[in-house]
Amino acid sequence: MTGYVLSALTFLLLLTSCAVQPVPSMLPIPTAVSEPTTIPTEQAIEPAIKVATDQILANTTIFRIIPGESQASYEVGETFLNQQNRFAVAIGVTTEINGEINAVLSDPPASSIGPVTVDISQLTSDSSRRDEAIRKRWLESATYPLAVFNPVEISGLPASYVEGEDYTFFITGDLTVHEVTKPVTFNVLANLNGNTLTGTATTAVKLSDFGVGPISIAGILNTEDDVKLTLTFVARS
Repeated sequence: MTGYVLSALTFLLLLTSCAVQPVPSMLPIPTAVSEPTTIPTEQAIEPAIKVATDQILANTTIFRIIPGESQASYEVGETFLNQQNRFAVAIGVTTEINGEINAVLSDPPASSIGPVTVDISQLTSDSSRRDEAIRKRWLESATYPLAVFNPVEISGLPASYVEGEDYTFFITGDLTVHEVTKPVTFNVLANLNGNTLTGTATTAVKLSDFGVGPISIAGILNTEDDVKLTLTFVARS
């Protein structure tokens, strides 16, 4: 009897050991998630622009053109018909000039120039008669007293400068005279010494482009159409 019971117990143990074990559930394998590419937004770019602008402003020295020490002039050829076609060059000058030069001494090409204004109603030459005719009839500067040059681009500036040396470069912009605006380019020779910036800027324009010539007085005088303009400036910081 005892043997029978042992046999039964052994059989039950075998059944238990052979029972189907539960299959572990298959869990999903996590996949790597790529981070989306971040595109700079305007909000992100603006601070960088502001920092760069602030750095330029911090390194900018403002030179103001000094009226009285600076001058603007015109040169135009005249033929006097009543004097056996005598040729002469008329020169008119004014010292009423205003403007600012924003020089970035650590990075000259980053420099800029504000509007330059010239009171052309104050132009004087060796002939008061000519000056009066310019103010009232030809240039009408009594009515349109200001010539304004708005610089748009400065080219040819060196990457660095040496104090006391002369540098040549070009300033392109819009010149408004007699309510007419035309693009012009000035050739500039400038020198920086201490807190004083000096230089000469020259260009050539046509009277006809601004609707003020060439001038002709029957039997007396004819002028050329081409005019040389010169700005000789002294600016201090």
